[in-house]
Amino acid sequence: MDLSGTVWGATRPERAAPYPCDALVAGPAEAWFRAVDVAAPPGLAFRWVRQLTIAPYSYDWIDFRGQRSPRTLVPELPEPAPGQPFLVFEIAGFETGTHLTGVLPARLAERHGQMAVSYTLSPREGGCRLVVKVVTEAGGPLPRRLRRRLLAWGDLVMMRKQLLTLKKLAERDARRQPGSADAGPGGDSSPS
Repeated sequence: MDLSGTVWGATRPERAAPYPCDALVAGPAEAWFRAVDVAAPPGLAFRWVRQLTIAPYSYDWIDFRGQRSPRTLVPELPEPAPGQPFLVFEIAGFETGTHLTGVLPARLAERHGQMAVSYTLSPREGGCRLVVKVVTEAGGPLPRRLRRRLLAWGDLVMMRKQLLTLKKLAERDARRQPGSADAGPGGDSSPS
């Protein structure tokens, strides 16, 4: 059992693999991993990951001021673009159906240290694998290191709920749209 709050659900090979966020934090860094199997195609699961640009899909009463994260795909959601808000991050890069990567804005990085995240999807028999890697600046003064340890545990609790919510919604849509699950309701699966 991981007692550091840095790993939930990720396999050893997943923790050893490279991720788009790896190059976005300069200097010594530590990594946090969260992962879940999703019984839905990567294209559909990616549509739900994209919705993280408008809602957190975690404990909404805590991190969405009591509003409910949408339970249907938003058809008019803009295509991802660098600099677009994405949770507490800004989009740094993406590949439709494969990953959405963000970096902590400078104003937040001053307080918490540099941080980046990649939400990645890979096809699997019967669906896909959603693996999230968070890379955060290591070291620093003792107060920052203690805050980062608490943040890792808080992130674990919140992101576990988030990933399980995205999984549930993507799987629900895959069951409803078996012939066009890659597209999901209200959209197509063509790359941008």
